[in-house]
Amino acid sequence: MRWVKAHKYQHLLHGAFHGAGCACMRPEVQNVCARIEHAISRRTLLGGLAALISAPALGTISPAFAQPASRPTLLRNGRIFDGVSSTLLEGRNILVDDGRIKAMPGADETVADAEIIDCTGKTLMPGLIDAHWHTLLAAIPLTVAMTADVAYLHLVAAEEAQKTILRGFTTVRDMGGPSFALKRAIDENRIAGPRIFPSGAMISQTSGHGDFRSRRELPRAFEMGMSDAEKAGISAIADGVPEVLRRTREQLMLGASQVKIMVGGGVSSLYDPLDSIQFTREEVRAAVEATSDWGTYVCAHVYTAPGIKRALSNGVRCIEHGQLADEEAVRQMADTGAWWSIQPFLADDDSNPKSLPEQRAMQELIAEGTVRAFDLGRDFKVKMAWGTDILFNPAGTRTQGKQLAKTARWLGNDGALRMATSGNGELLALSGGRSPYRGQIGVLSPNAYADILAIDGNPLEDISLISDPEKNMKLIMKDGRIYKNTLADQR
Repeated sequence: MRWVKAHKYQHLLHGAFHGAGCACMRPEVQNVCARIEHAISRRTLLGGLAALISAPALGTISPAFAQPASRPTLLRNGRIFDGVSSTLLEGRNILVDDGRIKAMPGADETVADAEIIDCTGKTLMPGLIDAHWHTLLAAIPLTVAMTADVAYLHLVAAEEAQKTILRGFTTVRDMGGPSFALKRAIDENRIAGPRIFPSGAMISQTSGHGDFRSRRELPRAFEMGMSDAEKAGISAIADGVPEVLRRTREQLMLGASQVKIMVGGGVSSLYDPLDSIQFTREEVRAAVEATSDWGTYVCAHVYTAPGIKRALSNGVRCIEHGQLADEEAVRQMADTGAWWSIQPFLADDDSNPKSLPEQRAMQELIAEGTVRAFDLGRDFKVKMAWGTDILFNPAGTRTQGKQLAKTARWLGNDGALRMATSGNGELLALSGGRSPYRGQIGVLSPNAYADILAIDGNPLEDISLISDPEKNMKLIMKDGRIYKNTLADQR
């Protein structure tokens, strides 16, 4: 991945001076390049900001989210899916105050001085959690990501954050990218969006799944420094224990709630085979020890059984993907109590687009493994989490809820909904003291965060309701703040 818009000017200047002893590193040339890059950055930033401000999606966000409620809010007459039970709770209301669920009083109990929202005929449920989301990379095409200024990527991500919460996803675990600034803006209620559990840069070995350099950028010369993806905070290349420790600690310093390392190949990258094992045992342990010292954990991108076993044997607590696991690897996950964060990769119309035949072939292989993986995870009672891993796929972001609904094929409607609420909430709790949020997420119970959806219908009977949030999600609340409300208010 390269953001090269400004660098093409550097290339032209390099060509102009190269015949005179390669003056491209002279101070005056570097100054010209810096001025061009600054101008491009400013134009892109201002243009992107104008597009963001005028985006039609902004008009659908309730302005009420920007200010805390002046009074407690009572959600009345709805049936409740609490994120844990397989049946709906009736005869209870939900009282929200100061961002939390204060109580769940009986239907006949009187609550004084509360703003009342009538939820008759609706199902109240926890906000959804996507455990494998790419905040900066989901809604932008690969070609744009490779050429646009980084500031533009952040602006598009801010717009997409608003769309994400309007799909009912009130929390995401970001699995790679510089989401720290956007997270801060959301937490300060400057813009609308989900809670973000950030991983920071994906840590990769040279030639690993997070090494986005092209062949012509090798070998890395001292004067070249970091790649563009590293400068942007997308990835961090580390070789050997000292570098892995340094890069892991850098992400923790930036505020990572968990750290992601690459232990195997992937589909999106061009130079690391899918079956390759990445990072030595010592390097994996180094990342694990650094995060453990900070009270959190390492999650590992890996598909194959040998890579899964290496990760688990050296302390990794969460496997990302893992669709090519065998029974031994799945049993090891169950025995160690590790989490399996899996996505419904089925090589269907909702898949991340791939142009190369070899990439599409890998998608087909992983799709076959996906069916087997869900069966194995269920049979061995592995702690399974769910996420989408939508990547470079603007159209695909709209399928976020649909991707969850697909898992009902293996888990049933109640199992799929539990996995995306209380189950993913349990995974988020692994961050311990590094969690950016001090409260229970993914359940409707007293003292939990007031992340609440009001669904028109019963998703336990028809999980496809969450696939059309614009139509079926009548109320979206996060932290007690209302982002959408098409229900009638009664005062």
